[in-house]
Amino acid sequence: MFSFTASMASPATRPDEGAFKTPKTVRVRSCGSNGGTPITIPASPFMKKLGCGTGVNVYLMNRVGKVNASPWAVKKINSKCAAKQLPVYQKRLNEEAKVLKGIDHPNIVGFRAFATAKDGSKCLAMEYGGEQSLNDLIEKRKGDGLKAFPAANVEKVALHVARGLQYLHNEKKLLHGDIKSCNVVIKGDFETVKICDVGVSLQLDENMRVADPQAEYIGTEPWKPKEALDDGGEITDKADVFAYGLTLWEMMTLAMPHLEMLEDYDEEEEEEDSMEISFDEDSYYERLGTRPPLDTEALGSSYRRMVELFYLCTEEDPKKRPSAAQVVQALENNTPLEKTASEVIVID
Repeated sequence: MFSFTASMASPATRPDEGAFKTPKTVRVRSCGSNGGTPITIPASPFMKKLGCGTGVNVYLMNRVGKVNASPWAVKKINSKCAAKQLPVYQKRLNEEAKVLKGIDHPNIVGFRAFATAKDGSKCLAMEYGGEQSLNDLIEKRKGDGLKAFPAANVEKVALHVARGLQYLHNEKKLLHGDIKSCNVVIKGDFETVKICDVGVSLQLDENMRVADPQAEYIGTEPWKPKEALDDGGEITDKADVFAYGLTLWEMMTLAMPHLEMLEDYDEEEEEEDSMEISFDEDSYYERLGTRPPLDTEALGSSYRRMVELFYLCTEEDPKKRPSAAQVVQALENNTPLEKTASEVIVID
């Protein structure tokens, strides 16, 4: 079976209510400060749960007592993780804090603090401006019986995420490593668009290849390009571009890549004692790393630019995919986007 990071979800009912004891807030110091101002991180039950991911929960921290202070999003290790997995998640959170601290871009969620509680648990505080994940918006739109996002919304996400990737690739020499709708946050009616979750990013060399040949590309299975699925495949900045193309596809289809066999699943029709979802697993794995189908006729002419961009970014051969910088240039200037040195695809 496949596995992927859960989308933002509502808080689960707290187990063992009778044994629950009122927790206390913990005063901690932010990472990198030497005797700096202590930061008070409330215990998890006193913060609104914004969502969850693999091994972590994200909470809303209102900064009480701070005049005109904006709230923070606080990422904490899920205490229910198996003990053997805790070191892995702690390492990822440490790495994410280290990377995020060195990033300053309007299309990437900003660093605020990294703290260690008295019990040793790590807390990564990030900017929060009322955002929802793009995946949340996709699920809501689908639940409301709507179709693809308006072309203008798709184009805005395309440009702003590409700008964030250009900054990561060209200025910071970093591969994000897990681009998908869950890791794009939107404020209001697409007022701002930002990339989040850099915890599995990888360093790139001057040729845009992953610098450490032993480094593991994590990603999320349905969004992985072919080179990340094959043993010995060379990982470059174009791995992010492939996943970026699938993220645009998500906005135009309101679905997850390669998981269309689950669309007709009705949980209420399943037997109460059955927890299995039946689908063609072999077919699913065969499709991984390929371009999923897109009904361009149903979308209409207003989506032409985004359809062409999707096709370019999801080429199986990474050398045929554009760089993030090329995408930004084409979208900002409404100019042709070079597919290869000898072939040009016009986006107009």
